[in-house]
Amino acid sequence: MKFRSRVTVVALLTAAALALTACAGSGGTASPSNGATGGTLTIGSLVDVKSFDPAQAHIGHDVQYYQPVYDSLLRREPNGTLVPMLATKWEYSADKTVLTLTLRDDVTFTDGTKLDADAVKINLDRFRTGNGPDASTLAQVSDVEAKDATTVVLTLSQPDPALLDYLGNADGFIASPKAIEGGKLDTDPVGSGAYTLDKAATIAASKYTFVKNPDYWDKSLQIYDTIVLKPITDTTAMLNAIVSGQVNAALLTAKTEAQAKGAGLTEYEYPTDWQGLLIFDRDGQMVPELADVKVRQAINYAVDKETLLAQVGQGLGTVTSQPFGEGTDAFAKSLEGAYPFDPAKAKSLLKDAGVGEFSVTMPTVAGFMDPALTAGVAQNLGDVGITVNWENVAVADFRSSMIQGKYAMSWFSLFQGSPWVAANQIITPNATYNPFHTTDPKVEEFVKVIQAGSDDEQKAASKSLNKYVVDQAWFAPFYRPSQIYFTDKKTTTVPQLQQAVPSIYSYAPAK
Repeated sequence: MKFRSRVTVVALLTAAALALTACAGSGGTASPSNGATGGTLTIGSLVDVKSFDPAQAHIGHDVQYYQPVYDSLLRREPNGTLVPMLATKWEYSADKTVLTLTLRDDVTFTDGTKLDADAVKINLDRFRTGNGPDASTLAQVSDVEAKDATTVVLTLSQPDPALLDYLGNADGFIASPKAIEGGKLDTDPVGSGAYTLDKAATIAASKYTFVKNPDYWDKSLQIYDTIVLKPITDTTAMLNAIVSGQVNAALLTAKTEAQAKGAGLTEYEYPTDWQGLLIFDRDGQMVPELADVKVRQAINYAVDKETLLAQVGQGLGTVTSQPFGEGTDAFAKSLEGAYPFDPAKAKSLLKDAGVGEFSVTMPTVAGFMDPALTAGVAQNLGDVGITVNWENVAVADFRSSMIQGKYAMSWFSLFQGSPWVAANQIITPNATYNPFHTTDPKVEEFVKVIQAGSDDEQKAASKSLNKYVVDQAWFAPFYRPSQIYFTDKKTTTVPQLQQAVPSIYSYAPAK
């Protein structure tokens, strides 16, 4: 991966780490601020928020809507380091099945309710037993106990190597118990965060305005007086918004990069996701042909990844055949070219499988998914006898339609986390993006070792899991695109490791 940006992720994350080392007080917080504060930060978001209830919180783009109002139990620095937030310290038992959190004793929700262990228990129990998109990430938590006012004990049925990361992300947002009882969190969020939602200055689906909480316990995280989030799901409209000054920061696309650079905006280019096809229906419940591994392999061979990257991603990224990313224990360079573009091979596999022509319906979002992508995929698969019916859905329903199992396959873009995180996102039976709950004895064995084995065993199992799902063609990855993020001349930020967009704590006025 080459970095052509004015600000590279390596330099930014190094600076963040140095800032973390140098900072003092406030539980060890750090920010990119140069000392300038105040004013309004307006961020363009490619997604809209469906609910402000933290039990419905999701990772990725969505976190920017929750972070202003809700503190999390832990906080993730831009380089991925976990630092205290509502929890001042944490400790595991020797067997990693009991996690004890010690809470701050000086935090009050904006409705006047005091933060305590009971409040945390209520929130964690709601998250893990609810129907939120990330509820499965707390599947290993069997019990949450409020031991005393400032001590919360989480008991796990099995170790979870990613639990602390989860508590620094969507799982860890804590709402007021009084507001939970009131039943209006969908539209009236009440947390202990640095900001509160200004409903008078908020128009649903258009702009969400957050104003500084005057009683917030950590002033260093209140860089701006006001934060405005504008959902703009059309990528061309997003470009126009940042170039015209309607927003100060936005995630753009490879096709809009040149215009943004030409307008003098500051570019941040960093790898986060892989893009490609999620083949959900591996048991053939909806599309019987997909139950045959040869058919799934044929789909992989049929897609011209190089051309898609050139036409859709402007060449900014790396072609791949594996769902696990560079820098993780699962990554294997030998798997990068496991499925080169080979339509003849694809047709041969379909013939060997005894499969004639068939069709598959996949969702698309107008203005969000590049027409060159949908046209290219349809052409590639059509050339080998697989007809793609693209079904347009609202952007707000795109992810939920996949999670609910409405489609046998779908294009998607997913971040590449650690093997355990990735497995629980797309591979395990209860993974968020495994709506048909398909599994396999070999996969289950690899996952068990990743979960509870020694370091060496975990690394070996991660590589084995990756190779197995590539061989079995559970997915059809295309490439790892560069994230193309921009800020205007008045704004600076720090990209967040393994996250599509920066956290709200990482913006500041430019010098």
